[in-house]
Amino acid sequence: MPGLRHVKITRYLMALREGGSLPGLAEADDGFKYVVKFRGNGHGPKALIAELIGGEMARALGLRVPELVFAELDPAFGRTEPDEEIQELLQKSSGLNVGLHFLAGAITFDPAVTNPDPLEASLVVWLDSFLTNIDRTARNTNLLYWRKDLWLIDHGSCLYFHYAWDHWERHATGPFPQVKDHVLLLYATRLHEAEALARERLLPAILDGIVDLVPDALARQPDSNMEPDHVRAVYKRFLHLRMGHSSTLTTEAANAREAFV
Repeated sequence: MPGLRHVKITRYLMALREGGSLPGLAEADDGFKYVVKFRGNGHGPKALIAELIGGEMARALGLRVPELVFAELDPAFGRTEPDEEIQELLQKSSGLNVGLHFLAGAITFDPAVTNPDPLEASLVVWLDSFLTNIDRTARNTNLLYWRKDLWLIDHGSCLYFHYAWDHWERHATGPFPQVKDHVLLLYATRLHEAEALARERLLPAILDGIVDLVPDALARQPDSNMEPDHVRAVYKRFLHLRMGHSSTLTTEAANAREAFV
């Protein structure tokens, strides 16, 4: 699997305060703009790992996700930033961060206005159940319409098992009751077909290749003594175990939808 491109942040444009981790819009040395998720955010590098794994799994599944890049931030960057909170965030985030290509002109998905394709909606619901993504609700859809297509953004809340490493096996085989709050659940009428496609497209080697994209700079975390290879091995095992229980997740989502409608 090809790696992510590396870019250097050249100009910080503005804070995007809709996100709890205070992402920012920045320009890079390739001339493009990116929504940058900074490693100095309150959740640390784990939110960036979730962004990377979640986004690339969605892409492998055939869903639309803005290009993900590794965004390098110079240690001197942000010293002249007048906002003290942002200045502190930038100074804590020197080095490697994760950016998503900025979709200029995109509009937020509104379920009251647009009905998504049933299979696409089912794939999104299935994937979010698989990734334990708690942040795709009507209140915060993290879905955009750009050039008449549906795009997925912001996977930083996925894989929340990594905030309690001691119980990752239990999370891997456990349910995802929050699926009942998913913004696309009503439209997800082809969940079993979505699961079949996921099993076909997210083969073990594909999952391993996605996890291997996580660099040592993010895998080496301040609250853990685990070596980066060990950290990546846990993510791989989690995803493999989760896939082994995917039919349970599909049934859970289907039951939640039936109760909803």
